[in-house]
Parts: sequence; structure tokens; C-alpha cells
Amino acid sequence: MEININCDLGEKSKHHSNKYDPDLLEIVNSANVACGYHAGDIATMHDVVQISKKNGVSIGAHPSFNDPENFGRERMNLTNSEIKKLIFEQYDILQKISIQHGLNVTHIKPHGALNNMACEDIELATTLASAINEISKDLIYLVPTGSKMEEASKKLNMKIACEIFADRNYEDDGNLVSRKKQNALITDPDEAKKHVLNMVKNQAINCFSGKKIPCEIDSVCIHGDNESSLATAKSIRDNLIDNGLDLKPLNKMTKFI
Repeated sequence: MEININCDLGEKSKHHSNKYDPDLLEIVNSANVACGYHAGDIATMHDVVQISKKNGVSIGAHPSFNDPENFGRERMNLTNSEIKKLIFEQYDILQKISIQHGLNVTHIKPHGALNNMACEDIELATTLASAINEISKDLIYLVPTGSKMEEASKKLNMKIACEIFADRNYEDDGNLVSRKKQNALITDPDEAKKHVLNMVKNQAINCFSGKKIPCEIDSVCIHGDNESSLATAKSIRDNLIDNGLDLKPLNKMTKFI
């Protein structure tokens, strides 16, 4: 069984360190690269793409609201054309950099509030899916499993990779527990690796209550802004391999070839 590990990278800002990016790029299979609108800059994009190439990691754009002050985590109400413009611009920025290193952007994963809003709102989800489809039908769209984003992109027959979050707990409706709640994060690497393996093997979300929601799982998202995150990433990767999972970059997975 194939599975992918993805990580949000190049997010250097006053909110976030990119100190562990090189280490994470030796663990993950696909990088979601900040395109400068919530974090990162031209230099960080070049760095992530260059190290990704060395490690055989596939490149994805991680577009956000243009809100570096709040790390793209504040909700904004924009028109459909404004949303599409955000996606087009951020993809273009990263694609131009990737080409300089002999690579292409092969997937897109929205960031922060933009992603959270689209998970709940079918109109916004459809706008995002349409924008990505307009760029290229070959792009893989990385979406939270069971979300409106998955629903919208399936209607357009897009290449979809459904992800779960390794270090986050889930509510009974399949949404992530709010970061404002104490039980939002899973910080123990041992707990995280068991959480992930159980979900991947069973193709079901583990809710905090114990409820299981059947779903499609192609990819596991890890976060990497501190030392415990790095330990968690290693633990999850090693546990998946030890249990017979075949780890691959998104663009090398059989379903997308």
C-alpha cells in the first residue's frame, strides 16, 4: 500500500522558524512551499526547492490569503476572482523558481484560513478547485479528507490526494479540533505514530471521542516548527515503513501516473 508524507515548508516569518526544513526534507516525500503571501520569500523558496531536488521530494505550492501579519490564519471574505488571482499568482511565483532548478510544481495545497474556510464552504471549495484545474489538469490537489474541498474537486474529475493530519485531533464531524482547545494537538511522537498508522491502515479518521469515520487517505501531513515535531516526523515515517507501507512523493504514486 502506498502512502505519502507531506509537510508545510519555507514558512520563515516572525511567527514560524524554518530551522528544521533541511532535516524535514530528509524525512518527507512532498513539500508544500510557502509562496510569500503568508510566509517565506524568494530565498526560502529557492532553498526548499533545491534541497527537495536533492532528496527526491516533490514540490507543491502552499497558497494563502495575502496576510503575513497573521500568518494567513485570519479569515477574509474575497470575491471568486480575487481568490483565483491568489492561486494563480502564488503558483506562478513558485513555478518560475522551480523551473530554475529543473523541477515543476506538481501539487497545490491551500494554507491556513483559506484551507479551513474551503473545507466548510462548497462555493469557496469550487472556486479553488476551478482555479487549480485552470492552471493544469495534471496538478495534484492535496485536500483534507472528507472535506468540501474533496467534494468539489471530485466533481471536476481532478487528481486528488486526500490527507490526514498526524499531530491533530479530530471532532466527531471530521473537522480538526480548534487550536483554541487544549486537546487540539498531539505532541507525543509515540501517540502520533499509532494515531497515523491506525488511520492509514483502516482508511478512517480517528476522532478524539473514539468514533471512526471511513475515508480515503493518500497522504499524512506533519508539521515541523520545533524539535518535537522533527521527532514525531521520524517516528511516523519509520513506523509506516516498518508496517509495510510504501512511501512515495505525490507525483510518483501509482494512482497519479
